[in-house]
Amino acid sequence: MVLPLTAKIASNGHLEIGGCDVVELTERFGTPLFIYDEATIRARCRDYVQAFTATGAETEIIYAGKAFMALAVCRIINEEGLGLDVMSGGEIYTALRAGFPPSRLMFHGNNKAADELELALGTGVGRIVVDSFDELELLNKMAGELGKKPRIMLRLTPGIMPSTHAYVQTGQQDSKFGFGIQDGSATEATKQALALPNLELIGFHAHIGSQIFALHSYDKAIEILMAFIKSTRDATGFEVAELDAGGGLGIKYKAHDEPSTIEAFAETVVGSVRDGVAKHGLKMPKILVEPGRSIIGNAAVTAYRVGTIKEIKGIRTYVSVDGGMSDNLRPMLYNAVYDALLANKADDPASAKVTVAGKHCESGDILIEEAIIPSPEVGDILVTPATGAYGYVMANNYNRVPRPAVVLVKDGEARVIARRETYEDLVRLEEG
Repeated sequence: MVLPLTAKIASNGHLEIGGCDVVELTERFGTPLFIYDEATIRARCRDYVQAFTATGAETEIIYAGKAFMALAVCRIINEEGLGLDVMSGGEIYTALRAGFPPSRLMFHGNNKAADELELALGTGVGRIVVDSFDELELLNKMAGELGKKPRIMLRLTPGIMPSTHAYVQTGQQDSKFGFGIQDGSATEATKQALALPNLELIGFHAHIGSQIFALHSYDKAIEILMAFIKSTRDATGFEVAELDAGGGLGIKYKAHDEPSTIEAFAETVVGSVRDGVAKHGLKMPKILVEPGRSIIGNAAVTAYRVGTIKEIKGIRTYVSVDGGMSDNLRPMLYNAVYDALLANKADDPASAKVTVAGKHCESGDILIEEAIIPSPEVGDILVTPATGAYGYVMANNYNRVPRPAVVLVKDGEARVIARRETYEDLVRLEEG
């Protein structure tokens, strides 16, 4: 079972996280409930800083806010000294509201709107990752009108398809993201960026996908990037100051998963860049990476209350909970898999094979196809671990279900960092 670092079974047989009894948390804050362990978040941030610092290279860790962004999380990331990757005006606004230094923000997105770029330029976002020729022209025009000269990187697609779900592959040639290296778009974009008077090109960025276990995909992508940097330097004289290798390191969702370590990831990325520098006679760039899931994913669990149990003789037993695709869309989007346990029976033997179903009016609203848990009863608190990434940020109001509350736990204390929506919240933007 993949649980936050502080998780343990208390003497009463209940699951405890951050010194807090999960069953008591659900009684206090209701269900569904996202429970984030502050100690795990901070530990993962420090693991990344330590692993990349140990390589001896100049590096920077930038948290991918899309995995989970909230005011409280932005403040933790800031306190741990990481940068923050944002990809919309809303994420920029949230970061600024949290007091995050704009100079440490990196702005991504394949279709940034003019008002979002204006916000980024006006607030002094530190880096803008340009994704298209249209954006190059628009950003140059807007920067000139505002008297700004933003530092930019170009997002490149190296043509790599890592072993992960097709929906989270982003570095292949056929992608909505970035400039293709293979078709010459990246070369043309580099020349244009260098010629535009209101932009300062500082380097390149590539992100090949998410939930990646096999590090050889990064080796190959960086090999291609370094060869491109060499050819670009030869053609234009441009020396790359920064190279962003993206994120995407996988995490454990099931007990049998074997993701690579943060240390191995650091050694692979930095080692591959060094190999390219030596091979092509390049200057060593500053290396950036953008972990999201591997910082926040295993830091949280979602707690549900069991509402009904339906046994279909000889087929399966459905255990229905009071959430589902409105708080965890990943199983429905790309067949994501999870384990489960009962927080109120955490030390009971797990012998019942069940299907954990959501409450929504969709046959596909299945959280876990086959979960092995203690014998379930109505009212049990069922917990799905490893829901810290892409759970709450994808939450929705399908069937007019209010979004859950989020609590942050530490040293026996719990505080709400996102309150539970009310029925009134569901209609607050509507006109009758």
